[in-house]
Amino acid sequence: MTDHKKTSIALLAGGKSGEREVSLSGAAIFEKALDPDKFTIKRYDPASDLADLARDSKEIDFAFILLHGLFGEDGSVQGMLDLLDIPYQGSGILGSAVAMDKNLAKILYRLEGIPVADWQVVTSVDENQCEQLAATMGLPLVIKPVRDGSSLGLTIARSVGDVKNGVAQALENDARVMVEKYIDGKEITVSVLGNEDPEPMPVIEIVPGDEYEFFDYNAKYLPGASKEICPAKISPEHTAQAQEYGVKAHKVLQLHGYSRSDMIIAEDDTIYILETNTIPGMTQTSLLPQSAAAHGLDYPQLLEKLIELGMAAKGR
Repeated sequence: MTDHKKTSIALLAGGKSGEREVSLSGAAIFEKALDPDKFTIKRYDPASDLADLARDSKEIDFAFILLHGLFGEDGSVQGMLDLLDIPYQGSGILGSAVAMDKNLAKILYRLEGIPVADWQVVTSVDENQCEQLAATMGLPLVIKPVRDGSSLGLTIARSVGDVKNGVAQALENDARVMVEKYIDGKEITVSVLGNEDPEPMPVIEIVPGDEYEFFDYNAKYLPGASKEICPAKISPEHTAQAQEYGVKAHKVLQLHGYSRSDMIIAEDDTIYILETNTIPGMTQTSLLPQSAAAHGLDYPQLLEKLIELGMAAKGR
């Protein structure tokens, strides 16, 4: 910490990913929420301001990363901040990189005993392979880039032609594409808060609007597009199981501070984990802040808690 009374916060927002606008929306709310008597905030956009961030590093007490997707949530910015000796909220290089890679994350979930949908990774639009995937895994299939967020490039394939088109579309976002068995059921999300001994917060149930086939980018971010129920109207057994999986995922992926794991309760009552977000959306109506509010932390308190956890994890 520097000598001054207030904590100097570098707010990293914008960036180069397809989730740039979501990042900027969260940043505008963040700037208004922190107590100006405790904090000074200066915003940096990694798309243009990395040299400024490096130049100012000695004057920065803490960085708050409000970047989603590649070059923000994948460990790259975390590595730069480590080199500059600036503490930050959330996970370090390893956890960020592993969680961003949906294939590696699913391998680790499975090792930890958390149910996952069957999947394969493909790297090209091969007509024979697409037909074989549809035949062996069964339709429908979920197709998505291995490394991207906010459901960007994600499609649901209900025919062999859809598989080919979906793989081609996802390949525009990534060199590797995950083809995953579709699980029908109730969508939920579990947020976790803490470092060495993380605790789960209330489960949220997500009900996309009738016009959305799944919780896609528009269903996530357009006001009123989805209904979010917190706490979720699910059984105590499902709640406990989902929260256990959320904490297990947080730990096996080597995460710190906070995370949000998306899951589906299938019709046979199995809970499948889909993916874990290491920098969840942070507008006041985003899922993690909603869960934190039900947990007893309003938005400014949540931000201060994340800063406190980031400072405590500096020794990692």
